[in-house]
Amino acid sequence: MRKLAFLLCMLIASTASAQNFPTRSVTIVVPFPPGGLIDLVARILQPRLQTELGQPVVVENRSGAGGNVGAEAVARAGADGHTLLLGNPSLAISPLIYKQLNYRPQEDLAYIGRFGTVPNVLLVSPALAATTVQDLVAHLKKNPGRLNYASNGYGTSPQMSMELFKAMTNTFIVHIPFRGSAPAVASVLAGETQMMFDNLPPVIPQIKAGKMRALAVTSLTRSSAMPDLPTLNESGLKGYEVNSWFALNTAGSVPREIVARLGQALNRATADPKIREQLESRGATVVQETPEAYRAFIQAELAKWGPIVKRAGVVAD
Repeated sequence: MRKLAFLLCMLIASTASAQNFPTRSVTIVVPFPPGGLIDLVARILQPRLQTELGQPVVVENRSGAGGNVGAEAVARAGADGHTLLLGNPSLAISPLIYKQLNYRPQEDLAYIGRFGTVPNVLLVSPALAATTVQDLVAHLKKNPGRLNYASNGYGTSPQMSMELFKAMTNTFIVHIPFRGSAPAVASVLAGETQMMFDNLPPVIPQIKAGKMRALAVTSLTRSSAMPDLPTLNESGLKGYEVNSWFALNTAGSVPREIVARLGQALNRATADPKIREQLESRGATVVQETPEAYRAFIQAELAKWGPIVKRAGVVAD
C-alpha cells in the first residue's frame, strides 16, 4: 500500500512539474560550430520555440568529436528538461564508429522529435576538371589515394555520404575530418582538400558564386532549392540515397510528460508558416513526428548504416 501511495505521489509530482515547465530559460545545444546547417536551423527555430514555451530560448554551440561533446553534455544535464540537443545523424552513426562513447545515446537521451530533412550535395573544387559524377569517378580511378575529401567530422552524415559513394564506386579518397561544416568548406575553398559532401542549404551561396562546383544531391528526388542539379541515383549510382535530418533531444532522465510538452511545442513551432517558409526556402522538408516515431527512426538508421560502416572500416580516431 505504501509503495502504491509513493508511486501515486510521484505521478502527481511529475504531472505538476510538466504543467509548470519550463520555469526558466531553455538552452538548445548545437553540437557543431556556428555556420553549418545544424546551427542555422537551431537559430530559425529559436524565436518561435521561445514563444511556445513562454521562456527565453538560447542557442549554445558545443562542438567536438563528431557531435558527441554536445550530445554528452545534454545527456548529463539533469532531469528538468531545460537543456535540449539539436539532434542530427551523428546520433545514429557515432555508436557504430566510436569504440567507446562517454554516454549511451539510446538510454541517456530522450527523443522529442525530428522536424526536418535535407539532402547532402557532392562538391568539388573548381580546380578539378570534373563537371559530372562520371567525370569525378573516372578521375578518382586514375588517381587512387591521391585526392582528399573534407568532412564535418567523424560520424556525420557528410562523412557517411562519402563512404557510401566510395563503396559504390570502388574508389579510394583520403579522409580529412574537421570540426564542423565551416572549416571543412574553407579547406576545399583553399585547395587543401579537393571535394566533400555537405548539407545543401549552407553551401548554396558558394555554389552560385562558382566557388565550389556541385555535381549531385544525395536524395532520390531533386531538391527544390536547386532543381537543375541531378541526384546521384540519376548519375549512375542506382539506389544511392542519404538525407540529413534535424531534431530535438533532451536528457534521458527527463519525465515523459515534459518530453511530450516539448514535442507539442516543437510541432506547433514548425507549423508556423513563417518557420516552414524559412526552412523550405533553404531546401529542407519539414516533418512532424512523435517521440516514439523518432526513436523508431533512429533504430532503422542504425540498421542501415551498420553494414556500410563495417564494409568501409570506418573507425573514429
